[in-house]
Amino acid sequence: MKISKIKINGMTNPVGYAFDSVRAAWLVTETEAKKADHVRIEAAEDPGFENIICTKEGSALDSAGEELEIRLKCRTRYYVRVSVRGDNGEEAVSEECAYFETAKREEPWLGSWIKPQPGDRFHPIFEKTFSARGDVTDARLYISGVGMYTAALNGEKVGNETLTPYFSDYHTEVQYQTYDVTDQIREDNTLCVELGNGWYKGAFGLSYTSGIYGSEYQMIAELHLKYADGSEDVIASDESWLYRGSDTEDGDGIYDGETINRLLWEGRDNPKRVPVSGGVEGSLTERYSVPVTEHESMPVRQVIHTPAGETVLDFGQNFAGYVQFHADLPKGTRVVLDFGEILQQGNFYRENYRRAKSQFVYVSGGREEIVKPRFTFFGFRYVRVSGWDGEVDPEDFCGKALYSEMEETGFFVTGHENVNRLFSNAKWGQKSNSIDFPTDCPQRDERLGWTGDAQVFSGAASYNMNTAAFYNKFLHDLRTEQVKLDGILPGVIPVLDPENVAYAAVWGDIAAFLPTVLYERFADKKALEAYYPMMKDWVDRIDRDDSARGHHYLFNFNAQMGDWLALDGRSEQSMKGGTDDYFIASCYYSMSAKMVSDAAGALGYTEDRAHYGALSGKIRRAVLREYFTESGKLAVDTQTGYITALYSGIYREKERLVEDFRTRLYKDCYKLKGGFVGAPLMCRVMAENGMEQEALYFLTQEGYPGWMHCIGLGATTIWERWNSVLEDGTMSGTMMNSLNHFAFGAVVEYLYRDVAGLKALEPGFRKASIAPQISKKLGFARLSYDSVYGTFRSEWKIQKDGSVNILVEVPFGCSAEVELPYAPALDKEVFEVGAGVHEYTYQPTKNMNALYDKKTLFVEMVDDERAMEAIGRHTPFLKLLLDQRDEEFLHESLTGLRELFYMGFAEEQVDALAEELLRLEG
Repeated sequence: MKISKIKINGMTNPVGYAFDSVRAAWLVTETEAKKADHVRIEAAEDPGFENIICTKEGSALDSAGEELEIRLKCRTRYYVRVSVRGDNGEEAVSEECAYFETAKREEPWLGSWIKPQPGDRFHPIFEKTFSARGDVTDARLYISGVGMYTAALNGEKVGNETLTPYFSDYHTEVQYQTYDVTDQIREDNTLCVELGNGWYKGAFGLSYTSGIYGSEYQMIAELHLKYADGSEDVIASDESWLYRGSDTEDGDGIYDGETINRLLWEGRDNPKRVPVSGGVEGSLTERYSVPVTEHESMPVRQVIHTPAGETVLDFGQNFAGYVQFHADLPKGTRVVLDFGEILQQGNFYRENYRRAKSQFVYVSGGREEIVKPRFTFFGFRYVRVSGWDGEVDPEDFCGKALYSEMEETGFFVTGHENVNRLFSNAKWGQKSNSIDFPTDCPQRDERLGWTGDAQVFSGAASYNMNTAAFYNKFLHDLRTEQVKLDGILPGVIPVLDPENVAYAAVWGDIAAFLPTVLYERFADKKALEAYYPMMKDWVDRIDRDDSARGHHYLFNFNAQMGDWLALDGRSEQSMKGGTDDYFIASCYYSMSAKMVSDAAGALGYTEDRAHYGALSGKIRRAVLREYFTESGKLAVDTQTGYITALYSGIYREKERLVEDFRTRLYKDCYKLKGGFVGAPLMCRVMAENGMEQEALYFLTQEGYPGWMHCIGLGATTIWERWNSVLEDGTMSGTMMNSLNHFAFGAVVEYLYRDVAGLKALEPGFRKASIAPQISKKLGFARLSYDSVYGTFRSEWKIQKDGSVNILVEVPFGCSAEVELPYAPALDKEVFEVGAGVHEYTYQPTKNMNALYDKKTLFVEMVDDERAMEAIGRHTPFLKLLLDQRDEEFLHESLTGLRELFYMGFAEEQVDALAEELLRLEG
């Protein structure tokens, strides 16, 4: 037995965070035991656990998170260990040194905000020299700076983070970070802090406005030194520090980029100056943001010499971050790096970045060094290099992927190469748009916290990665804005104009949806308790506004964003589609009310549970009256209309709704129409409502529009629009056209939930359902998911003889209801298993090697010579239509063909064709 991965509030060894409560979680592995018989958690102020300050034990402690009752002190490290005895008698004690450390908490600051003298507009470096007067046993730096800061102690960077102190509503608060710098302390020391513009001071927001939060560079710091004799020194920021101009010119913030000019001060005086006292509007607070750090190193895949005479580096993958390069260039060499997502006519292109200059400039001082930005990031695949001295050597350049630290938890692979590529694209979209907070895109003059994008992707995101701490910070930011807006959860943060806030369904419903997702995935009831006021206030605001006009129980007011970027609007370039905005809004209103009720139930708030459950029911009945006929027909006859109804569970008769949905798909020639509301949910909703075949078709079909179509055009991330890039490879427009937008990537949740079949039946997957949907198209699927309780696996493979092999792994302390598809006994076999590995091989009742059935569309047969030869013999007219790529008949099936007798398709012809096609195997 082994106990590992002890986490505090969802993080490994967190230092300097805002600890409103302390929850310890752990994993048990390498054991034959199925569950714990006894657990003990201990917390101490020393790693040897001689001074234990908290003990919690029992047989029912939850390894996903147990709250520890500790009266926290400021600037203190606490150590945690866990002991477990299994139901088979095995015992283990955690061996890793797990800890968490508080920051200053309520302790008054000795340091003060300092800033350059009036008139000094350059980027400053503040510095302080000091001596250690003995053996330093511990050194902690508490620091913040606006817009952004980077610190170095004795010439060595402090920490491995970038873009600190991260984004906040700086009017309300500014985060500070805590660093252990014990190993960097010398007898004589110099602490340097360099500042850049960042979100605080540079251009930011849709208005591209500078100085939204402030116009001055400022910093604050305290360096606490503890000596072996027990004494302590504090080096605090004050007017004894000095500053000078740095070599950095970072444009106007994150959009424009950065310039490092080693000759900036050549021939000019740059004396050290005395700072003046400063101060910011927001209060200093311990950090909420998880570290933003460098992750994957991306090598140059190709050096391209374009028709326009440019030198362009192709990194082979669209991502967010920057380029690091080795510079050994003559003094005065000016190197310019321009960033883009796509080439056009073989040449560099950046027009879809709009006003974002997105450029990094380096002017050499003549010395050899490694160069990279400090105060910005870019979204890109291609980099144009200008001004380089001599031939560009790709080995001198390396891309650095930048995103918030989150453990990857979901891993998925199939026998379909492009489905695997889609899975990769969605993950890269998530990484690229997780730089401190979830953004819409990482490249153009936006990079904002659009809540609709985050909401639709949160389920997939939380399979892909452990998002608990990352989303906790985002929810904190959202709540800060919501309180100011009297319950409205804004469509985007930051809110720069409170009088014109986006008050809209789907986007605002993140208030209820995201906490629900996090509770389902991570089983953190304390976190749910913290989020509950946000959930409740959102629903209450809609209810209040509805009540003011007589309680219709519909969210049919306010401007809505609807099915954003759907293809069934007035044109394919329209901002939103043809699905009734208020139908979508009201369905989401009902779901949010139900989520508040469920959260209240989990938290023991019985009155709230009843109230919001009743409210959800009233909304549901109002939607049925407004949008459904008495016989059950939905008046909103669009793909997204049916998807929304099925997803929300609002319908009179499910079977009627599903059949009407099928009819809508037939009328649309099985062309995807949905936008941000419909498309992300499409395959999942189909797969979970008896439309497994349709779900897999829409996922894998290669025509426009669709996920595979984008991949066929070279996508390495998820695009903002289905037609972001046209068939000839040209961009469809520049106004709103990102090639790294994660919303449509939410479809990968279908791969986890339905293709692999893993769903949570209890929070944290303590009890799961594993019901894979197997198919010849994919051949096999392998899922590994690291839940808060341990690793689940769901693997299936169709063997050459048509038999099916299924492997399921359930972690310690968990159970799963397993459903074997097409099992011989009852067509479906459902049973419960406990922890361990379980494997099944059987001959299914369905021929899994058959390529086609009566519902298969002919478009899936046109590249199969055997199928087309059979079609030509039995139904020559159909063969002619398919050869001419007739859209209607390409999207017809054997079932539909029987209904077209009036076009000469005799029943006996169709039956004979069906008999031959259904025998084809692959």
